[in-house]
Amino acid sequence: MHELPNIPVTALARRVISTLRRHGHEALLAGGCVRDLLLGREPKDYDVATSAKPDDVEALFKRTVAVGKQFGVIRVMDDELPIDVEVATFRLDGPYLDGRHPSSVAFTSAPEDAARRDFTINALFLDPETSEVHDYVGGLRDLKACVIRAVGDPRVRFAEDKLRLLRAVRFAAGLNFDIDDATWQAVREMAPQVKVCSAERTRDELSKLITHVGASRGLRMMFESGLLDVVLPEVSAMVGVMQSPEHHPEGDVFTHTLLAMDLMLKPATITLALGVLLHDIAKPPTAVNTGGKITFHGHDKLGGEMAVEVLTRLKFPGEVIERVKSLVDDHLKFINVPKMKTATLKRLLRKPHFDEDLELHRIDCLAGPNRLETYKFVLAKLHEFKSLGEERSLKPKLPIDGHDLQALGLPPGPRYKELLTALEDEMLEGRISTKDEAITFVKGLLGM
Repeated sequence: MHELPNIPVTALARRVISTLRRHGHEALLAGGCVRDLLLGREPKDYDVATSAKPDDVEALFKRTVAVGKQFGVIRVMDDELPIDVEVATFRLDGPYLDGRHPSSVAFTSAPEDAARRDFTINALFLDPETSEVHDYVGGLRDLKACVIRAVGDPRVRFAEDKLRLLRAVRFAAGLNFDIDDATWQAVREMAPQVKVCSAERTRDELSKLITHVGASRGLRMMFESGLLDVVLPEVSAMVGVMQSPEHHPEGDVFTHTLLAMDLMLKPATITLALGVLLHDIAKPPTAVNTGGKITFHGHDKLGGEMAVEVLTRLKFPGEVIERVKSLVDDHLKFINVPKMKTATLKRLLRKPHFDEDLELHRIDCLAGPNRLETYKFVLAKLHEFKSLGEERSLKPKLPIDGHDLQALGLPPGPRYKELLTALEDEMLEGRISTKDEAITFVKGLLGM
C-alpha cells in the first residue's frame, strides 16, 4: 500500500464508503476516479468498490438504481447533491461470450477485482480516510512512468471487450501516455475486431477522444493501429491525399485535419469537433490533379452528404448530424465573404450557431496558409452590424406581413414568401426601414 496526502473526495462518495464500513463491509474508491485524483485531475464521477452484495447496498441507501445488479453494480443518489456514485461489489468475471459482458460473475476480493479490470492505471483502489492506495497490478508504477498497460494478457483483456482497443488509444492520447509494447501490439493485431462494438459505444468513445486534449495524437494512433480504417475509413482515406502547396504548405489532407484538431480550444463541443474532423472528408473522392494543379471542386457539398452518412452510421443524434452537415456545407463560403452583398453576408452571420462556423474557419486558416484576413473581416462586420439600430440589424423585423399583402389585393400563396424575402433583402441592405417604404417597394414589384 502507498500513502498520498490531501486527497479531495466528494461528500457523497465519502458518505457511501463510511456507511458501508459502519455496517462491516470493505469499501474503497476504485478505477478512473482514483487515477484522476492521483494525477491531480478532478474526476468526472466516483466509483466505489465494496465487499457488500448488491442487496446489502440497496438496503443501506434510500435512493438507488440497479444499473447493473447482475454484475454487482448499484447507483447511489442523494437529493441534496448533484453527483451520483456507482457502487460495485468486488467481482471475478466469467467468460465474455459477446465481446462486451461476462457470462457470469462471482463476488470476490479486491485483488481479484483488480485483476479483471482493463488497464493497470484503472485498477487502483483508494481509501479516502487514510489516503492509502491499494495497488495489486502495478498501476502506480505505470502511472508514474506514464504508460498504458493492459492488466495481465492484453489479448485476453481486449477479447473480453473490444471497445478496450479504442479506450487504450483514448487514454494514451488524453493523458499523453505511451502504450506499452505488448499492449500496443495487441491493439494492432486485434484492431479489425472493434467492428463488433455497437455504434453507440463506438460513438461515445470517439466523442471523448476528439473533444479533449490529445485528439490529433489519438487519431494518428488510430490510423497507425488500423482502428481508423474500421471506425472512420473516410478519414483514413485522407492520408496521402496531397494538396496545393500554395494553399496548404502543411501537407496532405490528413496532416491538415490533425493540425486543425490541435487548434481547437478544449474541451470542444461535439459539433465543432466533428465539423473540424470532417470538413475536408470529401477531398479524397473529389481530388483532381491537372498538370500539377490540385483541385477539390464540390468537396464542401459532397462533404456535407458524406458527414451525414458517417454520423448516421455512428448513431449520432439528428440535431448533431444537422449542425455538422451545415458546418461542412458552408465552410468554403468564407472565401467569398468580402465580395458578398450586405444582405447575403448578414444572412450568413445570423445563421444558428454561427460561432462554430467562424471558429471552424479560423482553425481551417491557421492549419493551412495561416492567414486570417477574412476571419478579421467577419469579426469587424459583426461588430459593425451589432452597433446598428434594429431596422438595420442582422434580422430586422419586417414592417408588413401577409395581412398587408392581402390588403393590396394579392391572394395567399407562394408569392408571399418571395415578396417578403425580397423586402427583407432591401432592409438588410439598409434601403428600407419604414412600413410606407415597404409597401411602396412591394407595389413596385407587383407593377401597381
